Amino acid sequence: MSSTRLPPFDPRTVPVVATGASEGLLPAPAHRLTPDGLRSQFQVPPAWTPELVRERRFADREPADAAVLLPLVQREHLSLLLTQRTAHLSTHSGQIAFPGGKVDPEDADAVAAALREAHEEIGLSADHIEVVGTLPEYITGTAFHITPVVALVRPGFDLRPNPHEVDDVFEVPLPFLMDPRHHRRHAFAFEGAVREWYSMPWHDGRQERFIWGATAGMLRNLYRFLSA
Repeated sequence: MSSTRLPPFDPRTVPVVATGASEGLLPAPAHRLTPDGLRSQFQVPPAWTPELVRERRFADREPADAAVLLPLVQREHLSLLLTQRTAHLSTHSGQIAFPGGKVDPEDADAVAAALREAHEEIGLSADHIEVVGTLPEYITGTAFHITPVVALVRPGFDLRPNPHEVDDVFEVPLPFLMDPRHHRRHAFAFEGAVREWYSMPWHDGRQERFIWGATAGMLRNLYRFLSA
């Protein structure tokens, strides 16, 4: 089978075909964007359907189970800890991502894999982490079957990013990410098919952090879950 890959492109330049505002969506309720609100939502989950489950495949490789951690730091408002991946990685290089990676045979489950990867990638200790639940599996175009693990993080942690995998670590306020006015849907044609994804650009006062692709897709599902 021949290998199929997306051509090099700048996702910022791909046309926006819809926004949360144009779709008439409302922000997730504020009371759910708190530690107690998150705990309650996962303890008694609502009936809901994830918006995004599987990306259109664009790489011929064997499927692999993976897990990522969505670490929500307990500041005045919850903030999501994200990484900027290094440019030399074989998949999703240079992109904004959650800490995470493949599930190893020695991992008890996806939660254990997400916690291990977060420690290996950025030095985030499990001592500061309270796992509150998981979201439905998300399958990337590169055939990773990802389990998103949502967790609360107690402040006071020390980060030690792995320089081979992580260029930078930063935080984005959860209320910003859970407001669909900041969600943009992009689309472009490639090899006879239309490929779509979300972006949620965040400017931290120094630079724009262009959150897009699988990371934005899983965040969009978190928005749907917290808005149900």
